[in-house]
Amino acid sequence: MQLLLDGLLVGAIFALAAYGMALVWGVMNIINVAQGELVILGGFLTWWLTTLGIHPLFGIPLAGAVLFAFGWLLYRTVVHRLVDRDLFVSLLATFGLSILLQQLMNQVFGADIRNANAGLGSTYLLGDGVVLANIKLVAFAVALAAAAGLLLVLRRSRAGRAIRATSQNARAARLMGVRTDRVYALAFALNAAVCGIAGALVAMVWVVHPFIGITYTVRSFVIVVVAGLGNIAPVVISGAALGDAENITGFLLGAEFQTAFVFLLLVVILLLRSYLLSRRRQVLR
Repeated sequence: MQLLLDGLLVGAIFALAAYGMALVWGVMNIINVAQGELVILGGFLTWWLTTLGIHPLFGIPLAGAVLFAFGWLLYRTVVHRLVDRDLFVSLLATFGLSILLQQLMNQVFGADIRNANAGLGSTYLLGDGVVLANIKLVAFAVALAAAAGLLLVLRRSRAGRAIRATSQNARAARLMGVRTDRVYALAFALNAAVCGIAGALVAMVWVVHPFIGITYTVRSFVIVVVAGLGNIAPVVISGAALGDAENITGFLLGAEFQTAFVFLLLVVILLLRSYLLSRRRQVLR
């Protein structure tokens, strides 16, 4: 029960970062390899606020706002050059961005492991048999609220309708008067914002350091591949399943194998997808 509940709570954070990746992938056809670095940057901003005497919970909206502006700037300077280019080009370019962000965070914040302690205590269940850190409960609620807010923007706002129209057919959207370049910038900025929120939660629940972002990129990619680019519900379910699977693997094999399990799971999923696609091609023939 302890493993399942912990996995469910932290899986919501994974799902939030993955939903941002799904947004960029679905709208711009870009796989953002720097996704994890945006998460870690949000975590470092939250930790830095604690050094100024600001409670880390206030870092959640601030990290989201700062990463939104940073994502917009990143799109205008680099990412806009990748739109309508080959997918392999976007992989190489965003991989370069991930290395650049790693080194910048290393220079600015240092290579030490950082944690933003929220000091919220714990909740005991089942006669003290299950212990849940209250920050994980808060993180679960914040992740769901942020995902729901993003979904509301995409479904109810004019900008959200423009994003959905562009993801369905960018050329038709242009003919209808949609400024797709601004839509792409907004989509990437929204992705960076949810990464910032996820990073703030990561800094409070676990730790951050400049070179750990790749694990969050791989987790996001695994979740998106399993859940697809559609609604948020499959993303949340896949994130919770991944969190539970990681926790159980860490319990059975040791915490040092959790990251290895994520990479192994990625390989298995890609092989399985390739096999299913080959079977589908044979049926079509």
